[in-house]
Amino acid sequence: MKVRTRFAPSPTGFIHLGNIRSALYPWAFARSTGGDFILRIEDTDVERSSQAAVDVILESMAWLGMDPDEGPFYQMQRMDRYKEVLAQMKEAGLVYPCYMSVAELDALRERQMAHKEKPRYDGTWRPEPGKTLPPVPPGVQPVLRFKNPIGGVVAWGDKVKGRIEISNDELDDLVIARPDGTPTYNFCVVVDDIDMTITHVIRGDDHVNNTPRQINIFRALGKEPPVYAHLPTVLNEQGDKMSKRTGAKPVTQFRDEGFLADAVVNYLARLGWSHGDAEIFSREQFLQWFNLDHLGRSAAQFDEAKLRWVNAQHMKAMADEALAQLVEQQLQKRGIASDARLPGICALFKDRCDTTVALADWAAKFYTPLQPNADELAKHVVEGVRPAIGLLAKMLEGIPWEKADITEAIKEVLRATGMKMPQLAMPVRVLVMGTAQTPSLDAVLALCDRATVLERLKAA
Repeated sequence: MKVRTRFAPSPTGFIHLGNIRSALYPWAFARSTGGDFILRIEDTDVERSSQAAVDVILESMAWLGMDPDEGPFYQMQRMDRYKEVLAQMKEAGLVYPCYMSVAELDALRERQMAHKEKPRYDGTWRPEPGKTLPPVPPGVQPVLRFKNPIGGVVAWGDKVKGRIEISNDELDDLVIARPDGTPTYNFCVVVDDIDMTITHVIRGDDHVNNTPRQINIFRALGKEPPVYAHLPTVLNEQGDKMSKRTGAKPVTQFRDEGFLADAVVNYLARLGWSHGDAEIFSREQFLQWFNLDHLGRSAAQFDEAKLRWVNAQHMKAMADEALAQLVEQQLQKRGIASDARLPGICALFKDRCDTTVALADWAAKFYTPLQPNADELAKHVVEGVRPAIGLLAKMLEGIPWEKADITEAIKEVLRATGMKMPQLAMPVRVLVMGTAQTPSLDAVLALCDRATVLERLKAA
């Protein structure tokens, strides 16, 4: 059977890394098995759903390269299909109208809790042979409840948690349609999974309690449920569940802050899955290695410092021309135009950076007016070194602008003045790059515009 997985977010807020990890694994499983990955937008919470949230979901998935094979499908556009299945279930006697009011339900729960019982619907309106139902109250629109099986257990072999068994007597009769006829979440999910022939449901473990209810609906409709894998929660750095209320950032913010899509995929993959001791791997390796047998059972904790380290490793391994394209985008946001030197600049500075924003900070020094750090200027550009700086400026005026020639000019100044390399290099770096800490001076100067270098040196 061809693997078919799905990601089914609710567009009720921006999507963060904890959410998108629940998309990464079904996407990877579909890709690694030659299957299909379906995107489904569960937008039946009309009051809280927004198009802006949908847009961020689509934008985040596109940035991370997790394109669906089918979809997005919107539940609100499938209402006719849900009502068709509801009508079939009515006809088959699988559901029944319940006229219990909210006030009656609240009173029932209070009585049950007072008797130390689990709050649950008591089946007042469930039709049974020989049972007399209460009189139908006038003017009340009923909900529709699913006739959950009585007795026995509902069980499944979870690919993360192992075998899970729930007694049917623990489950009350679920409301599957509201008084106005609109279907509820657990019912819609089952119809969608049947219609889309989903074979594997890989989702967060906050859905474990929904699973036995959904399995019973599957079987009532004559279908076998898919394979389930319930992923442990992603915690934030404080150890709380990651959410926008606890400071989680939208996925797109990581893009804007200069993280690479492949690095984020690499980092997210390790938040709950492993392949031996491999920490850094390409997207291709991830898809080659991924399966459901090595998903972790423990909650994973987000660590931005670790993400930055992973990002730095991917930047070091990235081709300079490809990296330069991303840095150019960062420079364009600042209104800075680059040129053909940018790949070389990226090659020289990428080992020092953990994001493309940090790399753009270095690159900007080659294209914009510079204001040296005042403290470093006072520390390094002292009176005794100014003659050597002036001599270097004169020597740089007439030579070919190549690294080897610049190296020789620097050595000639050192020989003529008797200075050590740091005594000359530090002040020159401060004047040309604004800071004493840069890569090799000759490599930096070779990437600079000659006229700019001479202007900055003569400013000493």
